[in-house]
Formats: sequence, structure tokens, C-alpha cells
Amino acid sequence: MEGSYDTIFSDLSDQSIGEILVSSGLLTPENADRIFDEQRKQKNRFGEAAVALGFVTEADIQFALSQQFRYPYLKRGDSKVSETVVAAYTPFSPQVEALRAVRSQLMLRWFDSANERKAIAIVSPGPQEGRSWFAANLAVVFSQLGARTLLIDSDLRKPVLHKLFGIDNRNGLSSILSGRAVSNVVFRIPALNGLSIISAGPTPPNPQELLVRTLFGRMIEQLSNSFDVILMDTPPAGVYAESISIATRTGAALVVSRQNMTRMRELNDLCMNLKETNVAIVGSVLNSGVEKAKNNNRYLGTVSKQFRKTIGYSKVGAKLLPSNKPRSEPKPKKQVVPSLPKQKTIQ
Repeated sequence: MEGSYDTIFSDLSDQSIGEILVSSGLLTPENADRIFDEQRKQKNRFGEAAVALGFVTEADIQFALSQQFRYPYLKRGDSKVSETVVAAYTPFSPQVEALRAVRSQLMLRWFDSANERKAIAIVSPGPQEGRSWFAANLAVVFSQLGARTLLIDSDLRKPVLHKLFGIDNRNGLSSILSGRAVSNVVFRIPALNGLSIISAGPTPPNPQELLVRTLFGRMIEQLSNSFDVILMDTPPAGVYAESISIATRTGAALVVSRQNMTRMRELNDLCMNLKETNVAIVGSVLNSGVEKAKNNNRYLGTVSKQFRKTIGYSKVGAKLLPSNKPRSEPKPKKQVVPSLPKQKTIQ
């Protein structure tokens, strides 16, 4: 661990809760003084006194605590990042808790510093299965862990990540692979420490040819020197062939499916194609589809906590990695032989 314990503790206590609330515009200095007086009288914490007096909300206190402990997240209306990136706005919700469970399993089983595994492709058989949504939110929770995280939009046909994060798409992955990048294409996301994004860039006429070039593989190798985690969003594998090429470059894939939408035959075909190209299928994620959020009017994808087996791989939720148990073959049904009627003896 770098730095001394004194340095670590001084970093955590740079600002008090009151100072953070005042500097964020959530509390006036006059009201802060009144809270201090109430705190001394009641002998309780500053946050408890502030909420009791009605000057701030519990959400404001959570925001201040996250800043104090270097756990960044965004307040609604203060960023260009879409509110559908729920991990950036509501990190304490059940949805994001499920994402953190996936993150933990990936950190333990794939992103191993000893083996220098740093890249993984997020794939799914078809469109509208929550692949980009999942990749965006997973990237946020990795950055909140403190990992230097890079999210790359390699869907050069219908990219959406630049819209989710409110960044420019005039330069991006297609610009790099075609040798037309005129400036730095890596965007840092303000207020989300450690999160960077490479957008897809202008839509090329030959996306598949660009993504199979050796330059793409060299680019990933170079970026691995600067980042701890690289997540690749991909086009739907059942529609476009380049998803398998992208997964081959990263060496691993996390398969996303959507409840009541993804067909098992398409999911099986995708997994078989990945296996045939020696791509490690790290696990599978079952997206429960669209669900109306309680606190706003948007419809958000959610990660189901239940598990679904897909050709021998464990389901998602708290667990995600390949199952060590071999697939059990179905037991053969007992054949029932119909009894023949007794023959009458002819006299």
C-alpha cells in the first residue's frame, strides 16, 4: 500500500461534512452554524442534526459522505451523464448492489494482476438486450472501486455510449483504426474518478474490416499499460460478425441475455461460436428487462438476482463465473412396455 497511515487518514478528513455541504451549495454558512449549535446541545452527529432541522436531506448527507470517503457519484441535474446510468446517480440502490456483486466476481476470477488480464468484451445475441446499459454501469462501479477503468464503444454501427455519457463522438475508435484520429480520443468523465471512455466515432462503411486489423489488437495492448480494467461494448453478435472478432482480441467475454426476449437457441449459438474461437466465457448475466424506477419516471434495465444456466455456465447475480460441475445429462425415461391381454385358450 502506497503512503503512510497518517497520509491516508488525513486524506479522508480533508473536509468535514458541513464544509462539503456548504461548498456544494447544499447548505448556507448561516444554517451550518445553527446545526453546530444544535449538535452541541443534543450531542449527536452533524448529519443527524442537519436532517432533524430540515436543512438537508438524507440523500445530501450520503452525497457528502461519498465525497469525504472518495466514493464519487453524481447528483441529478449536475452532469451530462444520462440518468439511465444508475450506478453514477444511485450507487446504494439494489440495482447497483447487483452490479457490484458482478464486479467482485470479475475481480476475483478474471482481472487478475498476476496474469495481466485487463480486457473483456460484453456480448449478447441480439439488440435491445441491455448490453450497452450493462457495460456503462459496470464501468462506473469499477471506477468507484478505484480501478483505472476504460470503456470502449466498439459498436461502430449503432453506438450509444457517447449519448449515455454526454461526450463528443466526432473522434473515436473508428478514427483510431482508420488512422484519422486528429486529437486525444480518450475522454475523462468529470466527478467519476478513474473512468475514461473511447466513443465509437464516425460510422465507417467497413466496420468489420476495421475491427479485424492487427492495429486493433495492438491498441488494446498499449491501453493495458495505462488502465486496470478495459470493457468493450459490442454490436449484437447474432446480427453482426465483428462481436466474435472483438472478443477474440480481448480473450474473454461476459454474455448478457434478457429475460423474456433472448432466445436460448441464439444464446447457445453465441456461446458455441465463442468457444470455437478460444474465447473464455467468464460468465453470463440475466438482465430482467425494463422496470419502472420508483423514484423517477424513466424505465431502467435491471440486473436480476436470480440465476439462469446457459450451456453449463452459472447464472448471474451474486455468482457469475463458470460452473465447475459438468453438465448433467437428463436421465433416460423408463420405457413402459404395455402388457398384452391374456390369450384365450381355444378348446
